[in-house]
Amino acid sequence: MSSRNEFPERPVPAVGAIVFRDGAVLLVKRGAEPNQGRWSLPGGALEIGETVEAAAVRETLEETRVDVRPARVFDVRDFIQLEGTKVRWHYVLIDVLCEYIGGDPFPGTDAENARFVPLRELGEYDVASTALEVLHAASAPRIAAGESISP
Repeated sequence: MSSRNEFPERPVPAVGAIVFRDGAVLLVKRGAEPNQGRWSLPGGALEIGETVEAAAVRETLEETRVDVRPARVFDVRDFIQLEGTKVRWHYVLIDVLCEYIGGDPFPGTDAENARFVPLRELGEYDVASTALEVLHAASAPRIAAGESISP
C-alpha cells in the first residue's frame, strides 16, 4: 500500500511526541511504512494550518489514545530513505517534549501496538534508529536522576 508521502517532491514536515511517565516512554509499533513493525515515537505528518504543538497532541491521541500537553520542541532531524537513486521517504522530524496528562495506551490509526516502555527495557525493543537517538538525548536527565536506559 502506497502512502501519499512516499516518493515526495519535497521534504514532509512531521512531528514525534516524546512522552515520559514513571520511568517509561510512550512508544508505538508502526503499522505502516516507513518503519513498519518497528517501535517509534507517536507522530506523523503535519496537516495544513496545524502548528507543530497541535500536531504532536493530535497524533499522540490518534495513535495511542493518550492525552498530552506540548512543553517544547526538543529536536529536529531528517529521516531520508532512498530506493536506488530516488528518495522514497524524506521527513523533517520535529520532536516535541510533551507532558503526560492521562489515558492508557491503546493502538489507533496506523499503530499496531502502543505502550509505555520502561527506559531500562528499551534495548529489548526494535526501535527505529532516529527515534532511539532522540530518546537517548531526551533521557539523559532521567538517567542522571537514577533511571536507566539500555543501549
